[in-house]
Amino acid sequence: MFTPAWLTYLVAVLHVRIDRARTAPSRGASAVEWVIITAIIAGVALGLATLIKTLVTQKQAEIQTNFGGGGGGTGGKP
Repeated sequence: MFTPAWLTYLVAVLHVRIDRARTAPSRGASAVEWVIITAIIAGVALGLATLIKTLVTQKQAEIQTNFGGGGGGTGGKP
């Protein structure tokens, strides 16, 4: 069976890279760092979302108070 040279080269390169990844001493440390970084970013995003929601709710209540609850109608009177 004939195997193209580029395929043989690709398989050899992949074997070397996989072997390096498996034998790297800090393989697990990198994953832990990514988890910690992701958790920090998620926490900051959640905090900002909560802050924005609170500010919008406060502003909404302020607007409703200043305009008498909104509506603008005459209560059904012409």
